[in-house]
Amino acid sequence: MTQSLGQPIDYIVMLGYFGAVVLFGMYFSRYTRSTKDFFLGGQRFAWWLIAFSGIATTVGSYSFVKYSDVGFKYGISSTQSYLNDWFWMPILMLIWLPIIYYARVTSVPEYFERRFGSHCRVASTLIILTYLVAYIGVNLFTLGQVFESLLGWRVMVGAAVTAVAVTLYVVAGGQTSVIMTDLAQGIILLVVGLGILFAGVWHFGGFGDFWGLLPTSHKFAFSELTDPPKFSALGIYVQDGIINTGAFVLMNQGMIMRFLSLKSVEDARKMAVCWILVLAPIAAIATAGGGWIARGLVENGELETPSQEAFVRAAHFLCAPGIFGFVLAALTAALMSTADTLINAVSAVFVNDIWKPFVQPKAQDKHLLLVARIVSVGAAVVGLAFVLIYVRAYESIYQAHAMVTASIPAPMVVAVLLGILWKRFTPTACFVTLVGGSAAMGLTFIHGVDDALIGPLSFGMGRDSYTFMRALYGVLVCGALGVSVSFFTKPKATAEVVGLVTGTELEAMRRYKGSEVNRRPGKKVRLRVKVDDALAGSELAVMPQDALDGMAAGPGDLVYAADVRWWFGGLRSVHLKVGEVGEESVIRMGPDALDGAHFRDGQDVVVEKIM
Repeated sequence: MTQSLGQPIDYIVMLGYFGAVVLFGMYFSRYTRSTKDFFLGGQRFAWWLIAFSGIATTVGSYSFVKYSDVGFKYGISSTQSYLNDWFWMPILMLIWLPIIYYARVTSVPEYFERRFGSHCRVASTLIILTYLVAYIGVNLFTLGQVFESLLGWRVMVGAAVTAVAVTLYVVAGGQTSVIMTDLAQGIILLVVGLGILFAGVWHFGGFGDFWGLLPTSHKFAFSELTDPPKFSALGIYVQDGIINTGAFVLMNQGMIMRFLSLKSVEDARKMAVCWILVLAPIAAIATAGGGWIARGLVENGELETPSQEAFVRAAHFLCAPGIFGFVLAALTAALMSTADTLINAVSAVFVNDIWKPFVQPKAQDKHLLLVARIVSVGAAVVGLAFVLIYVRAYESIYQAHAMVTASIPAPMVVAVLLGILWKRFTPTACFVTLVGGSAAMGLTFIHGVDDALIGPLSFGMGRDSYTFMRALYGVLVCGALGVSVSFFTKPKATAEVVGLVTGTELEAMRRYKGSEVNRRPGKKVRLRVKVDDALAGSELAVMPQDALDGMAAGPGDLVYAADVRWWFGGLRSVHLKVGEVGEESVIRMGPDALDGAHFRDGQDVVVEKIM
């Protein structure tokens, strides 16, 4: 059994944090009353809140361990994985976000059915569920290893304890609980990661002294193109930049739900800019910095540590008792902030793409909410089963993570990309891409066959690169299948794919609103809420003419009313449609809308035109 690190006070702090997060998440169950709340958080949140929440989802527990590991081995180039996301921004912001928002899809497989047909929905559902539960397993595997090094627990014990804690608040509060806990945890993990880096630099006497301790090979922003095979720039770009990031923005149901929890497409775009261009680079430094500091301590003769324990050992060396416990809490935060999103995503896909269409098509929302909570528990259990596989098959978290992200998502990423960019991409071609591509990826796990399939694409790096270069093989094979089959099969008519492919966004906006789009610029206005029983059961709002003039809005336009306290981030808010023009300086709404927004009759709100 591994000797534990830390003092009793450290574990009191860590366990106290564990309990606080569970209670904090369960508190927000009060905002979950429907499947829309459970899966999309009511589609109400502000961009800045979801940006911080999203970076917590991106930075899983494996990130601190994994990137500190490679930071210890290879230095500054360990940040290259997080800096490969920017080229996806035009596709995400200009094409994919408007499509999923205006088409009112609740899951990626639902998009596949509307774009290609039910057979593609079934195939994509199986792929995405496999991807999500395998990803849950990676996160549980990571914290299991961390607890093994800290407390001497077996990997499965640590993974199981974490799974129980996360599942408790996900089951209770769904997406709203996930978003709010991830907001807090996103801030904590960035503060802790950067804090370890700054504390280490201070310990060495300044940045110059720290920089001087690092080997020359550790001072480059990128690794060599094809060396080392397990961390080459080419392999990282293909696996992390193309497939992993593509999967994150195009098919990871957890992130799709996060995008759809925002109040508008405009806020979704703001969130994407902040997430990818601001917070992701900061996260790259925060997660890898512990490895750099550990390497400096080793070079200075102050520490001995294996690379996979670099972050924990460096933190233990630098932090006083109690503070080290807070660092352990950050690792816990990172695990929870990714696992909770994935568990919630599994329940969303299962309910929306299996249970509702095939098992209980006429089920009431209350029944679906119960099923979602039960499936959340099941997702955690299946994730634990994957931990057993990783313990036996992979020597490091980095390899387990790369296997999942380089192999499973490739057919889905290619299919979504062709589907949104190319009207000629046919339903038959999509099905062949998903099923045939998955089969082709499966062949690469057969020893000997992988040499024939991936070997020619490894650029001489050999078998050590196959975990990463499998992604390049997947892109080429799936792309070839999709394009070639499309030329020999019949595509859908243009009218059938409106709102589901680029170039049809304006018509999609008209359908979303139900009338012509009002694109005149306007301002926010402040009004007092007044409940009107005559509007019960509707989503209509009655507003005075001067307020409508200020917003450049009119009857039939969509508006968003939120609590005047901006720091709520949209937690108390509601979407409404302008009905009649009123005479008082108030916004009238029905009691259902008032209750769903968590407003009080007579309070002030800020109202803005959405469309």
